[in-house]
Amino acid sequence: MNRTGGWNLSDMRRPRIPLAPALLWLLAAVLAVRQAAHTLSLPPERRLTDLETWLGTDGVLHLPGSLYDGDAHGKPFSGTPFAGLVLRPFTSAAEETLGVLWTIGTLLIVAAVGVLVARSVTATSSRRARLLAAPVLISLMVVSLPVRGTLSLGQLSLLPVLLVLPACLAREPGRGAGVAAGLAMALQPVMLLFAPFLWLTGKRTAALTSAGTFAAGTALAWAALPKDSLAYWVHHVAGAGLERAPDALANQSLHGLLLRAGLHGAAEYTALAVLALPLLWFGTRRAVAYARDGQAVLGAVLVGCVVVAVSPVSWQHQQLWILLAAAGRLGKGRSDRLVWPLIVAAVMLFDSEQLLPGRLHAVRMIADNAPLILAVAAAVAVPFLVRGSADWVATTPELAPNERAPGRRIPLLPRTLRVLSRPNLFLELILIRVGYSFYSFIRASVPDQRATAESHGRDVIGLERFLHIDVEHALNHLAARTDWLKAFTGFFYETFHFLVPLSLLAWLYIKRPAQYRSARTVLCVGTATGLIGFWLYPLAPPRLMPGFDYIDTAHGVQDLNNPDFGALTKLSNQYAAMPSLHVGWALWCGLVIFALAPYLWMRLAGLLYPLTTTFVVMATANHYILDAVGGVAVITIGFAVQYALTGRSAFAAPDDTMPPKPPEQDNQPISRKLLFARQTR
Repeated sequence: MNRTGGWNLSDMRRPRIPLAPALLWLLAAVLAVRQAAHTLSLPPERRLTDLETWLGTDGVLHLPGSLYDGDAHGKPFSGTPFAGLVLRPFTSAAEETLGVLWTIGTLLIVAAVGVLVARSVTATSSRRARLLAAPVLISLMVVSLPVRGTLSLGQLSLLPVLLVLPACLAREPGRGAGVAAGLAMALQPVMLLFAPFLWLTGKRTAALTSAGTFAAGTALAWAALPKDSLAYWVHHVAGAGLERAPDALANQSLHGLLLRAGLHGAAEYTALAVLALPLLWFGTRRAVAYARDGQAVLGAVLVGCVVVAVSPVSWQHQQLWILLAAAGRLGKGRSDRLVWPLIVAAVMLFDSEQLLPGRLHAVRMIADNAPLILAVAAAVAVPFLVRGSADWVATTPELAPNERAPGRRIPLLPRTLRVLSRPNLFLELILIRVGYSFYSFIRASVPDQRATAESHGRDVIGLERFLHIDVEHALNHLAARTDWLKAFTGFFYETFHFLVPLSLLAWLYIKRPAQYRSARTVLCVGTATGLIGFWLYPLAPPRLMPGFDYIDTAHGVQDLNNPDFGALTKLSNQYAAMPSLHVGWALWCGLVIFALAPYLWMRLAGLLYPLTTTFVVMATANHYILDAVGGVAVITIGFAVQYALTGRSAFAAPDDTMPPKPPEQDNQPISRKLLFARQTR
């Protein structure tokens, strides 16, 4: 309302929704819809497989009859008798309708967990952080292994997480929160560990209410299903052994690890007690300490990680607590803070083969048991910060000067993202590993269109002949009939493509951190642009072009009449020839060496390296010369994008971007200036 008593249109405008949070919420929604569609489109034998075990001919849970006798396929119900009572209302539900509702309900649970955790973690943060946290967390959960497993299996495992969180996160939880936590314990008995946690954090009403609710629900199940309750609690010892074999790799608990190690019987029980009891003691103490420090999410998550470790079985769909452990705060600098969340995300987003490929026994042991290792480490070992720590607020890294040329929008990045100091090494290694995984995945996912790729190959050869630059055939046959050249080009092609760029990145990281960040940006943008080229323009390399007499000097003779070309195509898509990232990466290496090397002979070698690479890729019949031109183009785009983002050359030293310092004399105190003047008279 204005001064005259009227209403201004500006007063009636709705508050603006920031663009970044809106886009992140849109991304979360798209990912959720994608996961739901994928689950519901699976064949019946792979869709909601655990849900199917209690969808019998007589309705849900094979009622009437025993829950734990198994169905026609020999799969018994694995939940508690109380869960059987909860699921009774679904007895007459249609299978397809139940599957759709179950999937939607699971995604709503994920969204609710994300909102609760994000609100608690960012309670004292800026409004922007609060708006960004929830969609980011929900997106991570939707694509994580626990949620994907829950969606495909049709499990109740996410519901106990949601039910127990309000009692853990509220400062003074009411009886309703205690009842919800008790229901979680009745559905998943190992969640009883949250009762002492609530008691020790001063939430005694919630602790007593939750324990009472668990006892009431369990007693009700005993009264309604006495035989099933006896089978569950006595014969199966709280449900142990009702699902798959507990020594399966998917069981990420201490019990499963010991069984896989070959321990059984009394020896295994003794070892389990020796490991589990200290974990329970120290993990609960740490959780209580962090909860009392005002980090409610971290406290609850640490108890959840203990639950994962000490449960008889902790299947993939029960490990959401591990992903939520990313809420813990570590490190002094901003880049250091990203290391722990990235480690957690990598373990919970990728399976063991994607996480650590390799056949060494030690590597496989770490990769196969990574979720359990992470849960135990979070519970008792990772030194999370307390709020009173001097490092609670991350130190600000060295930033570029906040200057823009008049009338220009360059640099596009805000100053807070134009960092000049050395990044965290472990963070860089994680990003390189994850980036290479995406590179390999996208390159291997390029549409395998042989006819289109060969047609493009004929077009490229025709254009080169028209321009009189078709030199690949002559170079290829020269290498094929010259033994030493054939050996050299094969060795060069197989060896230096990754070795030289990684070596240069390591040198830049150690010696030139500011240039490292810029050069890394150039390489990443160029590679991403190249992947787009692979997808949009599938191109058969010369060695796979029938009728043109090219010789594959690096891999040997290929059977072009075989659509699979032998075992070679199992390694990667063979139609990703345009652009040549061999040449693009080599050009990047050459320019880095030429710009930053201290000696003339090194600079000349830098110029020679991309030229040699271009010769090699044509001599081995892996690329056309136009592919090399494409490689030059994508790296040029990388340099242009880097300059637009930072406003400086990729090879500029920090001193080159800093404003000149005033003369030393001008910075001296007045008394020192007077003394200097007297001495010069």
